[in-house]
Amino acid sequence: MVAVAYTVAFEGVSARMVEVQCAVSPGMPAFAIVGLPDKAVSEARDRVRTALSSLSIALPSKRITINLSPADLPKEGSHFDLPIAMSLLAALDIVPRDAVAGHVALGELSLNGALVPVAGALPAALAAAEEARGLVCPDGCGAEAAWVDACQVIGAESLLQLVQHFTGQSPLPPARPGEVTATRGARDLNEVKGQEKAKRALEIAAAGRHHLMLIGTPGSGKSMLAARLPGLLPPLSPMEALETSMIHSLAGLLDEGGISRERPFRAPHHTASMPALVGGGRRAQPGEISLAHNGVLFMDEFPEFPRTVLETLRQPIETGEVMVARANAHVTYPCRFLLIAAANPCRCGYLPDAERACARAPNCGEDYLGRISGPLMDRFDLRIEVPPVAFTDLDAPSGGDSSSVVADRVAAARAVQAARFGEKSACRTNADAEGRQLDEIAPLDSECRGLIICAAERLSLSARGYHRTLRVARTIADLEGSEDIRRPHLAEALSYRLLSAKEA
Repeated sequence: MVAVAYTVAFEGVSARMVEVQCAVSPGMPAFAIVGLPDKAVSEARDRVRTALSSLSIALPSKRITINLSPADLPKEGSHFDLPIAMSLLAALDIVPRDAVAGHVALGELSLNGALVPVAGALPAALAAAEEARGLVCPDGCGAEAAWVDACQVIGAESLLQLVQHFTGQSPLPPARPGEVTATRGARDLNEVKGQEKAKRALEIAAAGRHHLMLIGTPGSGKSMLAARLPGLLPPLSPMEALETSMIHSLAGLLDEGGISRERPFRAPHHTASMPALVGGGRRAQPGEISLAHNGVLFMDEFPEFPRTVLETLRQPIETGEVMVARANAHVTYPCRFLLIAAANPCRCGYLPDAERACARAPNCGEDYLGRISGPLMDRFDLRIEVPPVAFTDLDAPSGGDSSSVVADRVAAARAVQAARFGEKSACRTNADAEGRQLDEIAPLDSECRGLIICAAERLSLSARGYHRTLRVARTIADLEGSEDIRRPHLAEALSYRLLSAKEA
């Protein structure tokens, strides 16, 4: 008779149920695992055999066959150790078969029978809840998985504890959710001296999730401004926190099962490879753009990134998701992020200063920023120049609104957008609106329509640039509490599209 246990195979942020079937039959002694396992899963038989031996459980001199169904689904990762061991224990009638079949199991086994934490406990708990099953996992994963209320999570430190739990000798208590991760102290915006236009652009970007390009000389404060953006954003909603935590769970970034309400801030180095940025690798892991989902992706020295890496951003910026296609996997990850890019105006960085610029100016600026393609530059809603800060401004006391004051205005504008789109809409901010929905939220009177048509012709705006200008104007109106887009709102939105790679 075949004993059955259940586990999951990960496909992006989703988890597909896998039935682990174990049959102990007469024949030459053997331990075979079939069902398209990878190397880590194939090696599970040695870990399982040694772990059972440490519990003084000897395998019978029979043929043991483990089938991972569906057999055509690739099985990757060491988390298959525990379900294989549980199905084998059930087949040997050491633990009740019904109890094992009523749970989803995942975890890695050490040779002494201890359970080692693995990534992906949160998506696994969601999959178990959909199947009306409990979840069995290492104790280190219990706090993370217990955030799913609809699933009973049992965390154990060793295989022996699970045997005692299922046989009723020493039942384990359900795991409890981890603590909400404390918000780290955000840097205050009023610490940035001068740069009032850049601060204004930062507020607009935060209010409507508009992508922002900062171009300026070295030391002008581009990185300082970007580092203060998280302090302007509202905390994650419960749904957004769950989405973000599922991605971080797959990447193994959740600390002691804690769920954070703070929006992620990712700042990859310009030497990052394409798989590191968009996702990929041997197991099609999420990349930086997915780890920044619902948060901020800051790319300093933007033109220094490889051209092929930059071009991969074009589709994710538009769709909010990325498909990682490999020979053995096609995985889709969400990546609705706010992109902040910073760049020097040229390689030496001092193009605006005639005394310090190199001998190739101004051609060096065109060549340097020419690494950013026109289609990619067109996807930035806000493009501003960040000039050097005067020494008199550096000596002046801190001024301007603090991050908390700006964050209140951003939160109010986001609340207006949430009420406008409603809970059932896929749009959350003005940057998400398109098509007929954009026409509904950004109607223009005759004066504004004449202005944007004239500006579109003079600035040679593309259709994408035209629509992005309307979205920015809608956000500026929301910040001012205006129901209608007026001429000053539209004029300010257009001013942020004047800067092109050639004009920089």
